[in-house]
Amino acid sequence: MTRVRSVEIPAGSRKNMNKLIFANLLHRPLRSVISVLAVAIEVIMILSIVGIFMGMLNDQKERTNGIGADLMMRPSHASIMNGISGAPIPIKDIEVIRKLPHVGVASPVITVFNTTADDFGLIYGIDYASFNALRPFVYLSGTPFQGPNDVIVDDVFAGKVHHVGQTITVMDHPFRICGIVEHGKGGRKLIPIDTMGDLMGASGRASMFYVKSDDPANEKEIIQEIHATRGLEDFPVQTMEEWLSEMTPEHLPGFNVALNIVTGIAVIIGFLVIFQSMYTAVLERTREIGILKSMGASKAVIVTVVLRECAVLAIAGVVVGIVGTYGVRTLLYHLFPTQHFEITVLWLLQGAAIAFVGSVCGALYPAWMAARKDPIDALAYE
Repeated sequence: MTRVRSVEIPAGSRKNMNKLIFANLLHRPLRSVISVLAVAIEVIMILSIVGIFMGMLNDQKERTNGIGADLMMRPSHASIMNGISGAPIPIKDIEVIRKLPHVGVASPVITVFNTTADDFGLIYGIDYASFNALRPFVYLSGTPFQGPNDVIVDDVFAGKVHHVGQTITVMDHPFRICGIVEHGKGGRKLIPIDTMGDLMGASGRASMFYVKSDDPANEKEIIQEIHATRGLEDFPVQTMEEWLSEMTPEHLPGFNVALNIVTGIAVIIGFLVIFQSMYTAVLERTREIGILKSMGASKAVIVTVVLRECAVLAIAGVVVGIVGTYGVRTLLYHLFPTQHFEITVLWLLQGAAIAFVGSVCGALYPAWMAARKDPIDALAYE
């Protein structure tokens, strides 16, 4: 059988090849749209889980750092994440810490992460006088606690919906909003620590102690003094800087696992849809491939045509995915105003790269299959 000699396509023909690529994509618009949407979903899945996780993480870091403490003392074996370690520390121990030479302020706090639909988020139970002494609240309206069933909320939670005097539900109990403060200091909802202890069945106990030194230079000395105090030897004490350095995805159990699982599922979806799309396209255009090869198109040219079609779909999918991610963020902010959704340039690039590479990999076999077709058999294909 006579073989057609492969030659390079002239530069002028490359423009026609570009027209051919776009014509092929437009010839089957539904398939092209589905392929674009598959890549877009891949991008949205990756960026959304990163945006939600990193938003929650960095929001907690910012608001905990805004409390104004220099040190935090937690129970042994407690998680670095606030709100999931219960309240095992006797509040009476705070008096021992307050008497240490270089301690300026010491404040007991209970933190609870509530997951109910109407009360989602981290709730703080505070001793108002000492907690406010760490860094004073900035009131936009209202006053401090006037009774055991009062709640202070920040301006992000309040938004345009809540106001002073309104009754809201916190931990399945009604509370009156007594004050609205600027965000960035602890929880978005803060109630008296005694009330929190009663609701949790942990009266007289705290989740952690926040400590402010008389001078930041004395932080290490305070840690040594706490550990030299009988009964407090085993309690971890960290500077706020040390705690912030640990609040990274690598230190959070399950973060990277969840991210890898979602990324893997997203890549598989994009891979399979692109594979099916390109595979079907190659079968449908068998005669067209035969014509190209009979005109002297090399295997490399045929592979390039298929991969360029895939690249166009992938790029369009990435763009749609990025736009869709911002749409998801806008929707979440509308439904859950207190939920942070963080989108960074680094993850935009990483999400785009993962989706693009996965799509191109899905087109490799169809491209290889197209390049191997015999031009005579292809021309005879019905």
